[in-house]
Amino acid sequence: MNAPVAAHEFGKVAVMYGGNSAERAVSLNSGSAVLAALQSRGVDAHAFDPSERPLAELKSEGFSRVFIALHGRGGEDGTLQGALTLMNLPFTGSGVLASALAMDKWRSKLVWQACGLPIPDYAVLTAETDFAAVAEQLGLPLFVKPAREGSSIGIVKVKTAAELPAAYQEAAQHDSLVLAERGMSGGEFTVAILGSDTDARALPSIRIVPTTEFYDYEAKYFRDDTRYLCPSGLSDAAEAQMRQLAVQGYQALGCRGWARIDFLLDNAGLPYLLEANTAPGMTSHSLAPMAARVDGLEFADLCLRILSMCEVG
Repeated sequence: MNAPVAAHEFGKVAVMYGGNSAERAVSLNSGSAVLAALQSRGVDAHAFDPSERPLAELKSEGFSRVFIALHGRGGEDGTLQGALTLMNLPFTGSGVLASALAMDKWRSKLVWQACGLPIPDYAVLTAETDFAAVAEQLGLPLFVKPAREGSSIGIVKVKTAAELPAAYQEAAQHDSLVLAERGMSGGEFTVAILGSDTDARALPSIRIVPTTEFYDYEAKYFRDDTRYLCPSGLSDAAEAQMRQLAVQGYQALGCRGWARIDFLLDNAGLPYLLEANTAPGMTSHSLAPMAARVDGLEFADLCLRILSMCEVG
């Protein structure tokens, strides 16, 4: 991990949040929390909403680095990272390639498959897909999702083969690339990671126990009855295995700084990588801050740690 950086050494920091994606509301909450935390530690941090201000103002107003608290398209998919790289401004989180790969659930699966990492069985859906064959291949229930959205937006749980065409139409409203994934009933977990390259370190895993059908948008951000268990209840061996897989998945995509890797367990308790989040939520319901607290890192210290790992490109 990087050595501590004094607040004044960060210079003028833009906390970038809001944006135009479907996750704008979540981003506003994340960014507000990050901004308050950095300011509480003496950092010269300022709000910056790219949907309201041109990026050129980052240079003209003398910002020296950017904390990205944007979620979804335009903030988490490599486009903003490319713009900031061209502006020679250091920013938090992963670079262009890793951000784009992680945002694309299909292509991240292809990378993980090539590396021999376990992922749930899946299929790419189109309007011409033989939906009955997909249901037979993957089994039921299964999940249909837009490949390049976050926060469970557009995800449908499919319990019968007859529901699959309508689920595809729902997901296709959000993205032209749609996936179907085998459902797994062994539990949902997530692992946050801090650091880069060989210094990447997994934080304690969190088990997510929703009272809804699955961990949907409402369960993530608005319900108070979703349970988060950290420690997650895994055995020491299973915890070590999941953390190791998380770091391997993180490194395979080329992530840096911080991210979160989501997992599903099958009935035998074996873990499968589900997706990567390169700009995880930082709201009161968010999981990376929860894991950091269990690991001894309070929210403001986590924000400072992430900010200290800014890079260009």
